[in-house]
Amino acid sequence: MNFLRGAVTTCGLLIAGCSTTPPLRSSEYVRVSDTGVLPPPSAADLAAPGQPYVVMPFDRLQIEVYGVDELARTVQADAAGKISFPLVGEIQAGGQTPIQVAQEIERRLAGRYVRNPQVTVNVEDSQMRVVTVDGEVTTPGLYPIVGRMTLMQAIARAQGATEFARLNHVVLFRTVGGQRLAALYDLRSIRSGIYRDPEIYPQDVIVVGESRARRLFRDVIQGSTLLTTPIIALING
Repeated sequence: MNFLRGAVTTCGLLIAGCSTTPPLRSSEYVRVSDTGVLPPPSAADLAAPGQPYVVMPFDRLQIEVYGVDELARTVQADAAGKISFPLVGEIQAGGQTPIQVAQEIERRLAGRYVRNPQVTVNVEDSQMRVVTVDGEVTTPGLYPIVGRMTLMQAIARAQGATEFARLNHVVLFRTVGGQRLAALYDLRSIRSGIYRDPEIYPQDVIVVGESRARRLFRDVIQGSTLLTTPIIALING
């Protein structure tokens, strides 16, 4: 079964006395796109395959009670997965689906505060998950994401790249809209400020300077030197 992946590659860098490197082109595995940005995952993307999404510690939830605008608000789960909501008090949201959290709020509001309450709970932001860092890093493994994390920070969590790593071949895998995407970055360009250090999201997989990751982009970036401006490509798997 074919599926689409996205890849961030880049334009060529101007070299003294030379023109720009050849433009990126499609290959058997990669179809170059001009979308320009690797999109973030949705809450549905973060759910385990075939399983509904469950609330985790530090998730931000948007809660609305139909017809009671003053109760609408965004709350954040604490480290134990608990939230507080007006008239309801403390609720153990962690490990529950948004629908289950909504049902519990409805149960506590019913009769005493609101007649036939209708509650909607949506995950506005997922704050805590793990990222996988693999390839030529000192300590490959799974690392927790609490708050915001960038690509450089994730690699630093793995004690940095090894002396054998190819810093211009760092691949980031992500699932967005049910599709498997991949992004190719050059750490040297990020360090030099040529382009922004991308944000990392839960369940991302980072592979640093490793041959099987480079192989995905071999035909697309042949002739390229440094990666300067990320673009999106679709990969046929």
